[in-house]
Amino acid sequence: MFIDEVEIWLMAGSGGAGALTFRTEKHVPRGGPDGGDGGRGGSVIFEVDPNLSTLLDFRPGKKYRAERGENGLGKRQFGKHGPDLVLKVPPGTQIRDAETKELLSDLAHVPQRETLVQGGRGGRGNVHFVTSVHQTPKFAEKGEPGEERRVKLELKLLADVGLLGYPNVGKSTLLAAVSAARPKIADYPFTTLVPNLGVVRAADHHHFVMADIPGLIENASEGAGLGIQFLRHLERTRLLVHMLDVSGLSGRDPLEDFAIINRELAAFSEDLASLPQVVVFSRVDVLADRTGLVALREHFEALGLEVFPISSVTSEGVRDLILHIWTRLQALPKDLPKLSGVVHITTNSRDDEDPRRFTIARNEEGVLVVSGKGLERAVAMTDMGNEYAVRRLQRQLERWGVFAKLKTAGAQEGDSVRIRTAEFDYVDEDAWGLEEAGEDDEGDDAV
Repeated sequence: MFIDEVEIWLMAGSGGAGALTFRTEKHVPRGGPDGGDGGRGGSVIFEVDPNLSTLLDFRPGKKYRAERGENGLGKRQFGKHGPDLVLKVPPGTQIRDAETKELLSDLAHVPQRETLVQGGRGGRGNVHFVTSVHQTPKFAEKGEPGEERRVKLELKLLADVGLLGYPNVGKSTLLAAVSAARPKIADYPFTTLVPNLGVVRAADHHHFVMADIPGLIENASEGAGLGIQFLRHLERTRLLVHMLDVSGLSGRDPLEDFAIINRELAAFSEDLASLPQVVVFSRVDVLADRTGLVALREHFEALGLEVFPISSVTSEGVRDLILHIWTRLQALPKDLPKLSGVVHITTNSRDDEDPRRFTIARNEEGVLVVSGKGLERAVAMTDMGNEYAVRRLQRQLERWGVFAKLKTAGAQEGDSVRIRTAEFDYVDEDAWGLEEAGEDDEGDDAV
């Protein structure tokens, strides 16, 4: 089975929690904090595997989750990092955000690895929060949640040459004749249900890859027939071989077929329509009289197109066609613009993580929602069940200007304020009455 697109969930591992421990060894009175840090969560990484040619290994809707980091331990022992989850895909795989359709990564080269979602950072143990006046911190950080994203994988086959034409014009027969590929061949439309790739030998140590794409019909760009599902595979090719059945057995007009298919290419993609083409007259072996081909050939040559009459059954003209294709490929650039624009995911920007960079907006429910990557991360890593950790968070929010901006945004006593999943009632900052005001907050900004 050939699978060329699938939607999946990517879930990076959360970081392990920092340890809240103190030294308890014998003969060590009033031992200080010694909680170690949690381990980093595993990331989800995609890797190009040249041995793959389909996305069959991916199950639609499945959640691919990396492991979380281990929690920190006493005696300043760090938790182990969660192992990364490496997902292998065939060359030519594009990854898009399932909701925005934004191109996230173009996995076209070997070797190539791209990180799509980052594992969460491990929480810091209480040993990090010791100050000169606060030597027994009774809190530690939770691990940072791993990133999540729903993505769509789309495979565009990497081939040098794409066979183009109406159904049942001999594309599969030609591919089978010039390569080791064995596509299904039968005398009825839509025999080819999936793209097929074959390596064609032009001469000693010279070869190229040819793709047989399911035949197109009129209105294919609007979803008619089968070809629309596979047109994107032709976007990776450098040269199109446009096959026309001139045997007369199909009852079709080669000129009309040529015009219709090129209109469909242009409707699907201007880039695809602009690719160079070579015209092939197929099944000439069944013609008793070939005089009719003269005018037809002159028509295409007047358009600047090379024409090759062939028979895949008798091999007539096939060798000349292959050598011509190889010669044309030498003059065409190997690195297509589509392959050079690899997108690298940048998930951790210093500006994005500054907790002082945030926005406040009131949603439809009247809740004041405070948004900002650094701020949300600080809340996520706070143990809300620990009063000391909550007090520290309150001091941080005040220092970062959250309370002042809430007042400026029109917050009233009793309004609900939400930061990530944490929600609390707003009170005037003067009424917070922060306890332990004399504590040294050194290190609170290090999030």
